[in-house]
Amino acid sequence: MSGAAACSSITLTIDGQSVTVAEGTTLWEAARQIGIEIPALCHSPRMQPVGVCRMCVVDVGARTLVASCVRECETGMVVQTNSAKVGRHRKMLTQLLLDELPLAAPETSPAKSCEVQELAARYGLTASTNGNGGADPTRASDNSSPVIAVDHQACILCDRCIRACDDIQSNEVIGRTGKGHATRIAFDLDKPMGESTCVSCGECAAVCPTNALTHKPVSLPIVDAAVRDVDSVCPYCGVGCAVTFHATDDRVLSVSGRESPVNHERLCVKGRYGWDYALHPQRLTKPLIRREEFYPKGPLSPQVARTDAARTGKGVAVVDYDAVLPAFREATWDEALDLVAGRLKQIRDTHGGGALAGFGSAKCSNEEAYLFQKLVRAVFGSNNVDHCTRLCHASSVAALMETIGSGAVTNVFADVERAEVALLTGSHASSNHPVAATFIKEATKQGTQLIVVDVRRNKLADFATHFAQIRPGSDVAFYNAVMHVLIDEDLLDHAFIQSRTEGFESLKSLLLADYAPEQVQELCGIPPAEIRAIARTIGRAGSMLIFWGMGIAQHTTGTDNARCLISLCLMTGNVGKPGSGLHPLRGQNNVQGASDAGLIPMVYPDYQPVADAGNREKFEQAWGTALDPNPGLTVVEIAHAALGGEIRGMYILGENPSLSDPNLNEVRSALAKLEFLAVQDIFLTETAEFADVILPASSYLEKTGTFTNTDRRVQVGRQVLEPPGEARTDWRITAEIATRMGYPMTYESSAEIFAEFAALTKNYHGLTHELLGQSGKLWPCPDPQTEDGVQILFGESFPTPSGRGKFVPCPYQPADELPDDEYPFVLNTGRVLEHWHTGTMTRRSQALSAIEPEAFVAVNPGELDRLQIADGEMVRVSSRRGTIVLAARSDDSVATGSVFIPFHFREAAANALTTDALDPYGKIPEFKFCAVRIEAVGPR
Repeated sequence: MSGAAACSSITLTIDGQSVTVAEGTTLWEAARQIGIEIPALCHSPRMQPVGVCRMCVVDVGARTLVASCVRECETGMVVQTNSAKVGRHRKMLTQLLLDELPLAAPETSPAKSCEVQELAARYGLTASTNGNGGADPTRASDNSSPVIAVDHQACILCDRCIRACDDIQSNEVIGRTGKGHATRIAFDLDKPMGESTCVSCGECAAVCPTNALTHKPVSLPIVDAAVRDVDSVCPYCGVGCAVTFHATDDRVLSVSGRESPVNHERLCVKGRYGWDYALHPQRLTKPLIRREEFYPKGPLSPQVARTDAARTGKGVAVVDYDAVLPAFREATWDEALDLVAGRLKQIRDTHGGGALAGFGSAKCSNEEAYLFQKLVRAVFGSNNVDHCTRLCHASSVAALMETIGSGAVTNVFADVERAEVALLTGSHASSNHPVAATFIKEATKQGTQLIVVDVRRNKLADFATHFAQIRPGSDVAFYNAVMHVLIDEDLLDHAFIQSRTEGFESLKSLLLADYAPEQVQELCGIPPAEIRAIARTIGRAGSMLIFWGMGIAQHTTGTDNARCLISLCLMTGNVGKPGSGLHPLRGQNNVQGASDAGLIPMVYPDYQPVADAGNREKFEQAWGTALDPNPGLTVVEIAHAALGGEIRGMYILGENPSLSDPNLNEVRSALAKLEFLAVQDIFLTETAEFADVILPASSYLEKTGTFTNTDRRVQVGRQVLEPPGEARTDWRITAEIATRMGYPMTYESSAEIFAEFAALTKNYHGLTHELLGQSGKLWPCPDPQTEDGVQILFGESFPTPSGRGKFVPCPYQPADELPDDEYPFVLNTGRVLEHWHTGTMTRRSQALSAIEPEAFVAVNPGELDRLQIADGEMVRVSSRRGTIVLAARSDDSVATGSVFIPFHFREAAANALTTDALDPYGKIPEFKFCAVRIEAVGPR
């Protein structure tokens, strides 16, 4: 609908049919509502109409034809969409365009239709012998992008791609260059697409009506076979974009975005092009058992780049199968499962359930997470179960549970459109949650004031009213100063504080005494005037939505950092109303769901504490066995316990702690010391090198299950392909292990498992696979039959004993390990747009690896000059725990005194450097701060 919201109805006639529409509806939209499709080359339903191509003209009885995409309906209007006059006009336009198109269409995945060619077929047209047929040298092809092919000769200058880039994705890369017939689309300042700032989201190719912009085939050759469309969900970040997989019986050909409340068809580079890992020839297809001659256990494949490889930048990208596979022999499923169950049972019966532990995965479904934690608790006999949330938002959840009684986000990210202010802190959302970032960028264009606070400048800072590049580890000092100003200048919501909160006076005393902007300037590096300006922007706004990421959570003070953000929302009354709330952006595709399902050592499903006798009795009755009353160990604590001999056996499903966990040299020593380790995964991982048994699992594309995104939206991921070889669905493997350990688990489907899980919870109660449908449901959902679920939580009260939110004063504390003369730089680790977690999936994606192929350390240009290191030169980065070698990348978004290293690259594993010091509340490691030094290695 164009313009403002409709206030009345209009009735008109289109092709003899009467139709009533809201005021402001265009003729094009009205026709679609009654099933009449009007061709348009410049317009798309997700765009504002511009009326450029004139292909959508209709006859309204006026002197001239009108463009239906921009002409609004009028009462009593009589419209003909396909009269002889309209037909002649469209036929003439089609012929002119057809004569400009190249004779041959490019190879795409799958074959893409050209809307001009379709119109030509409708009107019986063929290209004129006078047509260029693609021979114009001024409009050549551009194949510089790994994922998108550009054929300027096929471009009809409809500008769909420009508006998709600007208005849908807000990347603003594509424009026009040239004059007259030489006019063509251009990237940045007329660079080749692959050398521009294009982020390869593919939106331009998705909307292009011709073959000017096409998706290149991903990895596999195009096949001539029947194509199925399977609606599912993206397997990567916590945004949980709705997708459609276009597949044959044995392979996926392409992926497109699907309409849903989450992404409105938008995708990022991973979602659109990063799915071919599931088809990689290195997939595990048979169970493997370690050969006797390969004990004692240890790394089998080079873990870091060899010296000669380091100098060339060509290290070992993934586990070297030739080095690892000789240590294992193939086995039958019966032999492998009997060995796993037998050894784990032996350890349990000899040393007690506390000697066993399990790591589940946020990449698996809710059903798999629920069954895994049930296995550990009901069969192993302990609560030693955890997953990557411990390395992600554990500190955020600890702070949220303490202050407002729930670890859930209080509002969905798309509601940023109603926020007067959005605060994005400790998050490179454009890389880590790129589709969510498009909603934030779009909101700023509609008037939302964006505040970005980070130690590195990111792309969203270009859209911000304020950008504060704070010093590493100074979050508490900075936010205490902001709150000091709010109190000092009385920019508070006193009514909310009085009626909905407790503990404000204690916080006020701390802030007014020690955290004036002038007092913290040296700590955080932000001038007092800017701190005051940010505070005033927040305090004068009617609504504020706060987003944060790992830059807040992954510190020894992570819980304090989150407490400050919560206090900031509470004192300004920004919880429980539109455009407001607290939203820790969840990292992995199902880290929210896996936590909901109980993959946490101190709580049962739905965050019911294991130490509570009533909760324990409830689950003992449901599961038919006695349960351990003591909270279990967390990820890092389990590694320490394994090193100390307290944990003797482990079952690891879909996690790769040998690369993802801090101080990985110690982690690998712990894995090697285990008496027994079973690893269940789709590839040989760095962790699998230490396994006694490796079980071949199913990828995301080979299972049906539910996944809960960062908004609390529960969606069904549907099976697209069969598992390769003898690989099995993860939940069936877990159930088999439990059964062979003497605890029968007999389920017919993932839907049956979900029903058992939901019945034991409050937030998922009433949800079923069937009711989740195509778009899913938000939890809680009081009436799944008719409602989408509750979007905004805690409008009246908080689920705390008092019903009030709690202010928690947080004095500033420095990081656990500070730089000194020997290690003068602060290391910050994280993700890049093209890769995911430990690279197990994305580094086996042809497109993603081509775009970002190797490890790097980002360093401020001034620091490189001071160290006399050239951009791209190989350097050695060392901490007190390890050393890696990788390429230096000049990056002015990184402040002096700091460096950034992504942790996806095994040949230069960032976690060889990081410290395993923990936040005392969330037990999360400090990935975002440790001291390192940089030394030149030499040219490649």
